[in-house]
Amino acid sequence: MSKNDSIIGLGTAAIGRPQYINIRQEASDQISLEDFRQLGRSTLEYAYQQGIRYFDTAPGYGLAEELLIDWVKTKNDPTIQIATKWGYTYTANFDLEAKQHEVKEHSLSKLNEQWQKSKELLSNLTIYQIHSATFESGVLENEAVLQKLLELRKEYNIDIGITTTGSNQVEVLKKALDIEVESHSLFEAFQVTYNVKDQNTFEMIKTLKNQAKKVIIKEALANGRLFPNKKYRHYQKLYSFMGQLANKYNVGIDAIALRFCIDTVEPFKILSGASDKIQIIDNLKTLTFQLEDEEIELLKSFRINPENYWSERKRLPWN
Repeated sequence: MSKNDSIIGLGTAAIGRPQYINIRQEASDQISLEDFRQLGRSTLEYAYQQGIRYFDTAPGYGLAEELLIDWVKTKNDPTIQIATKWGYTYTANFDLEAKQHEVKEHSLSKLNEQWQKSKELLSNLTIYQIHSATFESGVLENEAVLQKLLELRKEYNIDIGITTTGSNQVEVLKKALDIEVESHSLFEAFQVTYNVKDQNTFEMIKTLKNQAKKVIIKEALANGRLFPNKKYRHYQKLYSFMGQLANKYNVGIDAIALRFCIDTVEPFKILSGASDKIQIIDNLKTLTFQLEDEEIELLKSFRINPENYWSERKRLPWN
């Protein structure tokens, strides 16, 4: 693999807003908005210099989409691929004490509104996604929305995709895979939660790949829950084994988690959630080794019930 076709992409939630659902408990340092912007720009640039060419963003990620729009204009590089989404609006206004951080709306008016900004990425935009498609929002049955997405695909030659979350990801993915508009299969890209703990989408990912769909893996680190933590004593065997592997390959726990996903499902891309240069360096060590078959099988044995996984995730705070 050359430096410029890394399977690792950069998810930009952590550089666009100061808080995200995560296991970390330490207090956030106050930082000015301009300093936060500059940190985001430098992280994008560093990821690019290290060979990352795929960037995933969304209007719901605070400053992230705006940062990418401004940054990518400075590159003039057609190898950069950007995926963005529609459907969430960031509402916390960078207030660390905010009670509400985002609002979900899968209406045609929200799609049209957010597209007006997102289309500024068009020179490098390759995938346009429904942000966290669910049955509850009705978006997969909204004919006006689906028709509009097909029109965007035709006019701008971009892939239309969805991202999924929750214990019923498989059912949502199956529904989306079957959707046709004007006799065209609408969705070509599927961003899916998959990691050592939640392997529920494994067979569905194989199905998607067999149909030549693009699979992008998110939350490979389970929102930080793959790192040793005293709150999760029932995961001590997993923590111990991942620590052994990290020592063996001279990498961090993050690299073991990312490598597991790459070795088991071989996705189109896997997203790093790095928020700074150090995390990017650690994540990219994923590309320096491969897990052995028996190591993969043992890691597979640590999967948990998806209902338990998502119930646990819902209790995580914004940090």
